[in-house]
Amino acid sequence: MFTQQFIHLLLSEFMGTALMIIFGVGVHCDDVLKKTKYAGTGHLFAITTWAFGITVTLFIFGGVSLNPAMALAKVVLGLLPAEQWLFVSIAEFLGAFAGSVIVWFMYADHFTASEGQVDGIAIRNIFSTNPNCRNLPRNYFVEAFATFIFLTAILATEQVNKDQIQIVVGLIVWAVGMGLGGTTGFAMNQARDLGPRLAYQVLPIKNKVNNDWQYGLLVPGTAPFIGAVAAALFVRYFLGYFM
Repeated sequence: MFTQQFIHLLLSEFMGTALMIIFGVGVHCDDVLKKTKYAGTGHLFAITTWAFGITVTLFIFGGVSLNPAMALAKVVLGLLPAEQWLFVSIAEFLGAFAGSVIVWFMYADHFTASEGQVDGIAIRNIFSTNPNCRNLPRNYFVEAFATFIFLTAILATEQVNKDQIQIVVGLIVWAVGMGLGGTTGFAMNQARDLGPRLAYQVLPIKNKVNNDWQYGLLVPGTAPFIGAVAAALFVRYFLGYFM
């Protein structure tokens, strides 16, 4: 199974997910930490950087998933062999962890400058998603539904406008983040949340708060899978794609 082509895919998933996280976690560092050039720039700055960062990543690494939920949707649609899914997901998780470590190293002086100056929960939320209004059933629905919209839009775009998929995916991220991200922070991706969450757990960041693994493992950890399967079934049996 570990052909040269598959190993190249795993490396692309690892590096691509790391780069996506460098953009995403990096922009949250810019916004939250003290003495950065862009401190306090807010959610519009952050979501736009996530969107453009994913577009850049897709231009570099091509047809990568960057997301275990997207990889599962590809399995359902027959675009990825089922036996490869676990290895792809692990590569993405490790890439997200590595990207977070790189960002921490880049901003280490700013983390130090923020000690006692920035709320511990805000520091934690640089790395992972958490709702301001904790209601697990509703949070779960939001993450599953946002993932459904997100992946449906990407899969449909691959069929009708594949030549511009990198740019369109960035626009989809931007739209979903602005319209659906205000409740949970729109993880829609287990690697994106759990890789950086683990990095926060192990990195030498002072004054850590509870990492809320209950939320992380339950909501961003599983809800995107529900959305992914629903998206795959919708694009096949309603939209008529990937038949």
